[in-house]
Amino acid sequence: MKLHHEIPTHAGAAELTSIQIAGTNAKLLRRPDLADHAPWVLHLHGGAYVSRPAVQSPLIARLLAAAGANVVSLHYPLAPQHPFPQPLEAAHEALCAMQALRGRLTDRPSPLLVAGEEAGGNLSAGLALLARDRGRPALAAQILLSPLLDPHMATASLRAAHVGHAGSRLAEGWRQYLARSGDAMHPYAAPLHSQRLGGLAPALIVTRQGDPLRDEAHAYADRLRNAGVRVHEHALLGDAAWPDGAADIAADPAWATPLRQVFEQFFEHIAPAWAAPASPAATPAAATRRAAGALAPRAHAWPSVPPPSR
Repeated sequence: MKLHHEIPTHAGAAELTSIQIAGTNAKLLRRPDLADHAPWVLHLHGGAYVSRPAVQSPLIARLLAAAGANVVSLHYPLAPQHPFPQPLEAAHEALCAMQALRGRLTDRPSPLLVAGEEAGGNLSAGLALLARDRGRPALAAQILLSPLLDPHMATASLRAAHVGHAGSRLAEGWRQYLARSGDAMHPYAAPLHSQRLGGLAPALIVTRQGDPLRDEAHAYADRLRNAGVRVHEHALLGDAAWPDGAADIAADPAWATPLRQVFEQFFEHIAPAWAAPASPAATPAAATRRAAGALAPRAHAWPSVPPPSR
């Protein structure tokens, strides 16, 4: 893991630094005033799997930082050059590497989360499944903002918004991300159709009034609850573009403050389990040793890992 420090710029109250984590470029947003046990969030942007935000720090990443998290916003590899599962594998490697980064920068245990909007929401949900199945790293929560969860794109909310038809931006994104026959049936690529959701990290699922992706998000929330996973749902008000508009906005739209407050409340909800006094096992050296073990070279390629039962 390499960190390339630049002269910090500011995104709200957070210092913005360009980094490289597990070989992938990213932005680190970190507020100097945060407590050592503040959450660490791996943020995965939207863009229908094929594009990334033009701005230095995506709005969702800035709001997560403003709400009190240390945020690593990952420039994960894009389709069609890097189809499933390459972006997911890059995200998992970055998440494991964040254990080491977290241990070097803090001296108390802190929660590790994933968060993403649209295509990044799909990757975040898939990453929660992958982390559970591989046994590392332990996630405190997953934050899914209007996630893409179903490549069939047949929900009423998509039809009502006229955005799920063949040739649309989202349909083309799915087509380029799922390049191989059968990928659309893999639970890591289409989490809504996974039949084994038990044991996942608690979820915050956010949609917007009139959201084209609302139906699949609600369906996933219901399926998580039925599997015994704790779920918090929130629907934003307003007609501003969402989640498409969440990527490249530099100024804050009307829903930014309510969403930041939702993040704050969620972080407070998960905080008690992580606010215990530091122990020898939670020192930076111990955290780094644990992370180093988690980052040992893996002798497998994706095809050799059997998919979880569906």
